[in-house]
Amino acid sequence: MKPTRLVFAASLLLILSACAGQIDAGVSSAAEAPGFWWGLWHGFVFPFAFVGSLFDASIAVYAVPNSGGWYDFGFFLGVTVLGGGSVFGSKKRR
Repeated sequence: MKPTRLVFAASLLLILSACAGQIDAGVSSAAEAPGFWWGLWHGFVFPFAFVGSLFDASIAVYAVPNSGGWYDFGFFLGVTVLGGGSVFGSKKRR
């Protein structure tokens, strides 16, 4: 990839990510708000919850409100590690 294209792509990504934000109502400091472990679980069951959410509006794939960054980190780990995201990419093809 040419350096100018790389700089353009990185700049575009930075500009688009600057528009992203989290609604304050989405983060809760209450003790019962889902935290890291619930995020991990929700990330792990994401494929099943996604399919279920297509047929039933009461099924959600992400808990709102949640505890914020730790829930997000657990959700990310659940989707990538427990969900098999990193396993399938590391297998050798025969």
